[in-house]
Amino acid sequence: MTHSAAAAAPGATIEIVDAPERLAELAPSWDRLWADADGLVFQSHRWILAWWRTAPGRSRLKLRLALLWRGEALVAILPLAIRRKGAIRTLEWAARDHSDFCDALVAPGLRPAELEPLWQAVLASGGFDLVYLNRLLPDALAQGLAARPASVRLRPYWRQEENYRVAGSWPSGDAWLDSQSKKTRQNYRRGRKFIEESGPLRFRLLGDDEPLAPVLEHVAALKRKWLERHGRQSDLFDEGAAALPALVGCLRELGLLRLFVLECGPAIVAVSINLVQRNRMMAFVTTYDPDHERASPGMLLMCDYIAWSIDRGLAEVDFLCGGEEFKRRFATRSLILSSHAGARTPLGHLALAADAARRRFQAWRSERGAPAPVAAVAAE
Repeated sequence: MTHSAAAAAPGATIEIVDAPERLAELAPSWDRLWADADGLVFQSHRWILAWWRTAPGRSRLKLRLALLWRGEALVAILPLAIRRKGAIRTLEWAARDHSDFCDALVAPGLRPAELEPLWQAVLASGGFDLVYLNRLLPDALAQGLAARPASVRLRPYWRQEENYRVAGSWPSGDAWLDSQSKKTRQNYRRGRKFIEESGPLRFRLLGDDEPLAPVLEHVAALKRKWLERHGRQSDLFDEGAAALPALVGCLRELGLLRLFVLECGPAIVAVSINLVQRNRMMAFVTTYDPDHERASPGMLLMCDYIAWSIDRGLAEVDFLCGGEEFKRRFATRSLILSSHAGARTPLGHLALAADAARRRFQAWRSERGAPAPVAAVAAE
């Protein structure tokens, strides 16, 4: 169903969309807005559509897209969805599981304050208990929603994530590597030498005409092996899962994909699925063969694609969301990705209160040397 709301301003109309067929119809208007706004891929129509078509457990998801129109022109989008887990329905970003930076999409010249009636229309549409908006950069347009008076009061949520980047004025990739610590340079040389004992080592960018399927199947297999060893899970890499090929295919269609491989003879020992936007390299998925862990092939590949990026004049290498140590090792700057949460219904208030109580209990246990894992209500 598609809902229309009253005009937000003279000549402007708000539309709330939850029908998948309407999402597909929006492609031309959404694409124009995305290009005009210089939006990140995570807010592109192709990305949201790829997520929707491949999302596991889609029966527990509903679209809740908020659109602002001026005549025939689409000028703003809040790309949202509702996820049900148990009895709790949470309003969140569409494709949030696969999007490192989340935000609204707004046409140039539109003031962020003009998102307010769009946000009010989303809240009035109902059908959810909690709001959880995460992975917001400090300059995200959606940061202003928390400051606006509304029926759901958004507060900073305790869960934050880190974003590490490499930026500097090195004249070349080799100069960047030479600027690293002696230990890093030694580890790089030793790692290469160790792998080369098994065959010739080659770093390369996958060609635009090379098939993606074999490489992505290998990526998923390597990830499953790594996840199993570390006791973790991710449905993005399940055997036969459609999401990863769909998202990477989206990057290739948009001309953003940069897929790097580190090969030992015919075998791939590390892969980094990257993209280039706004003159910066962004690392979306990186993995390596854990059978070669001693040589740190993931670190070797990172060094190689950072040097590659510098040699081609890119201003920055962005490791996207996550505070892992291997990212911190090379970073020259960092940002905090914030999140906000709020309750709309009594059940939502109860869920947030239970979450706060569990966090207090966890802190109490930690003080006594017995930490207990706690699941975040809004973030699940």
